[in-house]
Amino acid sequence: MAITWEEYFMSVAVLSSRRSKDPRTKSGACIVNADKVIVGTGYNGAPRGWNDAVFPWGASEKGAGHKAIDKDVLNQKYPYVIHAELNAILNAHSRDLRGCTIYATLFPCNECTKAIAQSGIKRIIYLSDQYADIDTTKAAKRICDALGIRYEKFKGEVHVRD
Repeated sequence: MAITWEEYFMSVAVLSSRRSKDPRTKSGACIVNADKVIVGTGYNGAPRGWNDAVFPWGASEKGAGHKAIDKDVLNQKYPYVIHAELNAILNAHSRDLRGCTIYATLFPCNECTKAIAQSGIKRIIYLSDQYADIDTTKAAKRICDALGIRYEKFKGEVHVRD
């Protein structure tokens, strides 16, 4: 039996997330145009050229010269990691993303939502909204609501094997 287009595109986003080296959060994204053509994919990761082995992947990660619990933001992933949605936009083989849909394994943060809005993407399909109570997610939804960007939770089945 054939899978739906939405199941296909979300499965591509999930598969993309598996490229992430982040030990805690793996996210992926897939941008699709009105003709149902994938124009970009991305996952959360270090900037191109940065050695993943020395990248500060977490606040409590051991190894790579990091303390067991490091409260110094410069030794955490947050100021460096590129989120899946932004990576998909930056990696898109088309610069015209107006009217596209982005499939994301996590609801985008406010920074990615600003990039989504600026690029002209008009629809977000997300798999998980696990950070719904965080202010950056609330801000992201406020941006979407103000700009008419539709967002909806994915309702199908993901078709990716372990």
